[in-house]
Amino acid sequence: MPSHSRTRAVSPVVGTILLILLTILLVGVIGTVVGGTAALDPSATQAVVVSASADDSGTITLEHQGGPPIDVSAVAVHVSVDGRPLEEQPPVPFFSASGFEPGPTGAFNSASDGELTVGEMASVTVAGTNAPAIDAGSTVTVRISQENQLIASAETSVDGGASDGDEG
Repeated sequence: MPSHSRTRAVSPVVGTILLILLTILLVGVIGTVVGGTAALDPSATQAVVVSASADDSGTITLEHQGGPPIDVSAVAVHVSVDGRPLEEQPPVPFFSASGFEPGPTGAFNSASDGELTVGEMASVTVAGTNAPAIDAGSTVTVRISQENQLIASAETSVDGGASDGDEG
């Protein structure tokens, strides 16, 4: 009988140790999940939606269609035509820059508040000295990056027949 009694005494000790280990493991898993979720930057998970239009006069217009505002001074705008990057990229915000006609509109203009919000538009006009040329039928792609992370992108086919002001 002594061996029977000895087995019973070990069983509660083993059970207690297993419960303590299970509790420690569970606390660790929950702590990791909660801590990892709390560390996420909510602004980094919100999508920015933009659309683009372009015409053969070289004007490229972006419209902010959804998501958080874009601080134009904190982003890089990269434009390519038919897959080839422009030789000179728009240094937004600006008023006059190499490769672009002076006076961009909206948040791309240095005289603006510098923030592109939902429903607002901003445009630049590529100068004839910049290449590749924006011709009717070309595909223009605009990518907006912040801290080397792509936050928005839009692609459009170039409309032909831009108005030169001589209508009528």
